[in-house]
Amino acid sequence: MLITHEREKLIHSIIYFVRNTKYCGKVKLFKLLYFFDFEHFKQTGRSVTGMNYSAWKMGPVPVDLFEEIDRPEPDMAESIRFEEKAYKNGERMMLVMTPQIEFSDRHFTKREIRLLNSLSSEFRETLADEMIEATHLENMPWDKVYNKEGRKRAHIPYELALRPDDADAVNAVARERKELLEKLA
Repeated sequence: MLITHEREKLIHSIIYFVRNTKYCGKVKLFKLLYFFDFEHFKQTGRSVTGMNYSAWKMGPVPVDLFEEIDRPEPDMAESIRFEEKAYKNGERMMLVMTPQIEFSDRHFTKREIRLLNSLSSEFRETLADEMIEATHLENMPWDKVYNKEGRKRAHIPYELALRPDDADAVNAVARERKELLEKLA
Protein backbone atom coordinates (compact mmCIF):
# COMPACT_ATOMS: atom_id res chain seq x y z
CA MET A 1 0.00 0.00 0.00
CA LEU A 2 1.25 3.45 -0.94
CA ILE A 3 1.50 5.64 2.14
CA THR A 4 0.61 9.23 1.26
CA HIS A 5 0.58 12.43 3.31
CA GLU A 6 -3.22 12.21 3.31
CA ARG A 7 -3.05 8.68 4.69
CA GLU A 8 -0.59 9.78 7.39
CA LYS A 9 -2.91 12.68 8.23
CA LEU A 10 -5.89 10.33 8.47
CA ILE A 11 -4.12 7.98 10.88
CA HIS A 12 -2.77 10.79 13.02
CA SER A 13 -6.11 12.63 13.00
CA ILE A 14 -7.72 9.50 14.43
CA ILE A 15 -5.01 9.27 17.09
CA TYR A 16 -5.44 12.95 17.91
CA PHE A 17 -9.22 12.77 18.26
CA VAL A 18 -9.11 9.55 20.30
CA ARG A 19 -6.56 11.04 22.70
CA ASN A 20 -8.12 14.49 22.96
CA THR A 21 -11.86 13.81 23.23
CA LYS A 22 -13.99 11.65 25.49
CA TYR A 23 -16.41 8.96 24.28
CA CYS A 24 -14.69 8.74 20.89
CA GLY A 25 -16.17 5.67 19.27
CA LYS A 26 -16.79 5.05 15.60
CA VAL A 27 -19.75 7.42 15.18
CA LYS A 28 -18.12 10.34 16.97
CA LEU A 29 -14.86 9.78 15.10
CA PHE A 30 -16.62 9.80 11.72
CA LYS A 31 -18.33 13.09 12.58
CA LEU A 32 -15.11 14.70 13.80
CA LEU A 33 -13.29 13.69 10.62
CA TYR A 34 -16.21 15.00 8.53
CA PHE A 35 -16.11 18.39 10.30
CA PHE A 36 -12.32 18.46 9.95
CA ASP A 37 -12.33 17.75 6.22
CA PHE A 38 -15.32 19.93 5.32
CA GLU A 39 -14.23 22.93 7.40
CA HIS A 40 -10.74 22.73 5.91
CA PHE A 41 -12.28 22.52 2.44
CA LYS A 42 -14.34 25.64 3.18
CA GLN A 43 -11.17 27.49 4.08
CA THR A 44 -8.78 26.17 1.44
CA GLY A 45 -10.59 24.25 -1.31
CA ARG A 46 -9.15 20.86 -0.30
CA SER A 47 -9.82 18.23 2.34
CA VAL A 48 -7.20 17.09 4.84
CA THR A 49 -7.59 13.30 4.69
CA GLY A 50 -8.74 12.89 1.09
CA MET A 51 -11.67 10.74 2.22
CA ASN A 52 -15.07 10.79 0.58
CA TYR A 53 -18.19 10.85 2.73
CA SER A 54 -21.60 9.34 2.05
CA ALA A 55 -24.98 10.47 3.39
CA TRP A 56 -26.13 7.61 5.61
CA LYS A 57 -29.12 7.73 7.96
CA MET A 58 -26.98 8.53 11.03
CA GLY A 59 -25.03 11.22 9.16
CA PRO A 60 -21.92 11.47 7.01
CA VAL A 61 -19.79 8.31 6.87
CA PRO A 62 -16.31 7.90 5.37
CA VAL A 63 -17.18 4.57 3.75
CA ASP A 64 -13.60 3.48 3.03
CA LEU A 65 -12.64 3.94 6.69
CA PHE A 66 -15.90 2.30 7.83
CA GLU A 67 -14.95 -0.80 5.82
CA GLU A 68 -11.28 -0.71 6.77
CA ILE A 69 -11.92 -0.77 10.51
CA ASP A 70 -12.94 -4.44 10.25
CA ARG A 71 -9.71 -5.35 8.46
CA PRO A 72 -7.20 -2.51 8.85
CA GLU A 73 -4.36 -2.10 6.38
CA PRO A 74 -0.93 -2.77 7.95
CA ASP A 75 -0.13 0.92 8.53
CA MET A 76 -3.44 1.47 10.30
CA ALA A 77 -3.18 -1.77 12.30
CA GLU A 78 0.31 -0.82 13.51
CA SER A 79 -0.92 2.61 14.58
CA ILE A 80 -4.36 1.97 16.10
CA ARG A 81 -5.93 -1.10 17.70
CA PHE A 82 -9.67 -1.48 17.01
CA GLU A 83 -11.69 -3.65 19.40
CA GLU A 84 -15.41 -4.29 19.72
CA LYS A 85 -16.53 -4.30 23.36
CA ALA A 86 -19.99 -4.78 24.83
CA TYR A 87 -21.76 -1.85 26.47
CA LYS A 88 -22.58 -2.20 30.16
CA ASN A 89 -25.94 -3.78 29.37
CA GLY A 90 -24.34 -6.22 26.95
CA GLU A 91 -26.94 -5.55 24.25
CA ARG A 92 -24.87 -3.33 21.97
CA MET A 93 -21.26 -3.32 20.90
CA MET A 94 -19.00 -0.31 20.80
CA LEU A 95 -15.72 0.24 19.02
CA VAL A 96 -12.78 1.05 21.25
CA MET A 97 -9.77 2.58 19.53
CA THR A 98 -6.39 2.46 21.23
CA PRO A 99 -3.49 4.36 19.66
CA GLN A 100 -0.34 2.25 19.40
CA ILE A 101 1.92 5.16 18.43
CA GLU A 102 2.25 8.79 19.50
CA PHE A 103 0.53 11.56 17.55
CA SER A 104 2.83 13.30 15.06
CA ASP A 105 2.12 16.68 13.55
CA ARG A 106 4.87 16.49 10.94
CA HIS A 107 2.55 16.27 7.90
CA PHE A 108 0.00 18.82 9.15
CA THR A 109 -0.09 22.53 8.37
CA LYS A 110 -0.56 25.09 11.12
CA ARG A 111 -4.16 25.59 9.94
CA GLU A 112 -4.83 21.84 10.18
CA ILE A 113 -3.41 21.70 13.71
CA ARG A 114 -5.59 24.67 14.71
CA LEU A 115 -8.64 22.86 13.32
CA LEU A 116 -7.76 19.63 15.17
CA ASN A 117 -7.40 21.63 18.39
CA SER A 118 -10.60 23.58 17.82
CA LEU A 119 -12.74 20.54 17.01
CA SER A 120 -11.39 18.44 19.86
CA SER A 121 -11.98 21.30 22.26
CA GLU A 122 -15.50 22.03 20.98
CA PHE A 123 -16.58 18.38 21.01
CA ARG A 124 -14.41 17.05 23.88
CA GLU A 125 -17.37 16.03 26.09
CA THR A 126 -19.92 15.52 23.31
CA LEU A 127 -21.63 12.15 22.92
CA ALA A 128 -22.17 10.43 19.56
CA ASP A 129 -25.91 11.23 19.49
CA GLU A 130 -25.15 14.94 19.83
CA MET A 131 -22.57 14.66 17.04
CA ILE A 132 -25.23 13.11 14.81
CA GLU A 133 -27.52 16.06 15.50
CA ALA A 134 -24.73 18.51 14.66
CA THR A 135 -24.20 16.90 11.25
CA HIS A 136 -27.94 16.88 10.52
CA LEU A 137 -28.44 20.64 10.74
CA GLU A 138 -30.61 22.13 8.02
CA ASN A 139 -28.81 23.25 4.85
CA MET A 140 -25.56 21.56 5.84
CA PRO A 141 -23.99 19.18 3.27
CA TRP A 142 -25.50 15.96 4.74
CA ASP A 143 -28.97 17.55 4.91
CA LYS A 144 -28.74 18.78 1.33
CA VAL A 145 -27.93 15.30 -0.01
CA TYR A 146 -29.96 13.07 2.34
CA ASN A 147 -33.07 15.16 3.01
CA LYS A 148 -33.35 17.80 0.31
CA GLU A 149 -32.22 15.61 -2.62
CA GLY A 150 -33.39 12.32 -1.08
CA ARG A 151 -30.20 10.55 -2.13
CA LYS A 152 -29.64 8.01 0.64
CA ARG A 153 -26.06 6.70 0.93
CA ALA A 154 -24.98 9.04 -1.88
CA HIS A 155 -21.64 10.85 -2.05
CA ILE A 156 -21.57 14.24 -0.28
CA PRO A 157 -19.67 16.71 -2.49
CA TYR A 158 -17.26 18.95 -0.60
CA GLU A 159 -18.53 21.93 -2.60
CA LEU A 160 -21.80 21.77 -0.62
CA ALA A 161 -19.88 23.17 2.36
CA LEU A 162 -19.44 26.45 0.51
CA ARG A 163 -21.89 29.31 0.35
CA PRO A 164 -22.68 30.04 -3.31
CA ASP A 165 -20.74 33.33 -3.29
CA ASP A 166 -17.70 31.65 -1.66
CA ALA A 167 -17.50 28.77 -4.13
CA ASP A 168 -15.88 30.77 -6.94
CA ALA A 169 -13.22 32.24 -4.64
CA VAL A 170 -12.30 28.90 -3.05
CA ASN A 171 -12.20 27.14 -6.41
CA ALA A 172 -9.90 29.86 -7.78
CA VAL A 173 -7.51 29.42 -4.84
CA ALA A 174 -7.56 25.63 -5.31
CA ARG A 175 -6.80 26.01 -9.05
CA GLU A 176 -3.89 28.37 -8.32
CA ARG A 177 -2.50 25.94 -5.74
CA LYS A 178 -2.80 23.04 -8.17
CA GLU A 179 -1.05 25.00 -10.93
CA LEU A 180 1.76 25.96 -8.55
CA LEU A 181 2.23 22.35 -7.45
CA GLU A 182 2.33 21.22 -11.09
CA LYS A 183 5.02 23.79 -11.88
CA LEU A 184 7.06 22.60 -8.90
CA ALA A 185 6.76 18.94 -9.88
